[in-house]
Amino acid sequence: MPQFDFIFMLTRNDRTVEDALIHVETALRAGIGHIGFKDIGLPFDELARLSRRIKDAGASAYIEVVSLDRESELRSVKAALDLGVDFLLGGTHVDDVLPIIEGTALRYYPFPGRISGHPSVLEGDEASIVASAVTIARHAGVSGLDLLAYRAKGNAPALIKAICAAVSKPVIVAGSIDSEEQVRAARAGGAAGFTIGTSALDGRFPADGTSLEAQLAAISQAARR
Repeated sequence: MPQFDFIFMLTRNDRTVEDALIHVETALRAGIGHIGFKDIGLPFDELARLSRRIKDAGASAYIEVVSLDRESELRSVKAALDLGVDFLLGGTHVDDVLPIIEGTALRYYPFPGRISGHPSVLEGDEASIVASAVTIARHAGVSGLDLLAYRAKGNAPALIKAICAAVSKPVIVAGSIDSEEQVRAARAGGAAGFTIGTSALDGRFPADGTSLEAQLAAISQAARR
């Protein structure tokens, strides 16, 4: 069975939470191997502490860019390199980002489609999003795609399936996932993984309890089914 990763985001409403350094310890004790945060919400030195803690524990570190303007996005990309994270998710200025990360080990998963607002929303119909995904995935420096399937109008499972069928690179599904049904749809559609932040931190994912420990256990179990 292909690998299907649960990426726990230390974020709420597209911002890294103030108590991320506490939550990361809970996640590490739970055996979570993929942990991320957003490019906004905490000062750089605290993000650096987060990244070091994640990597020192042997987990993979992710940063997701939700800044919409070009200058902010490029600053965040440079910060990602300084932070030493393993994966750069999100962002839309692919042609500007690729020269910055060329020759580095950073794995880059930008957003396909048209992104607006904060929290980020994926706009457009399925055909236009698929076309964007195909174009972006052709770049040699793009490792995969970060698909905001559950922040798009229309049929999210169908969109996931269409994108995964159209590109040969891995797709991570993101955007307000809060149910086992959505996790199963991401896996069935061919995705390589999915992100959850807010619903776990707020105790909204169906589980034996609302504690973060119970939430992470339930989400991890859902990812294995």
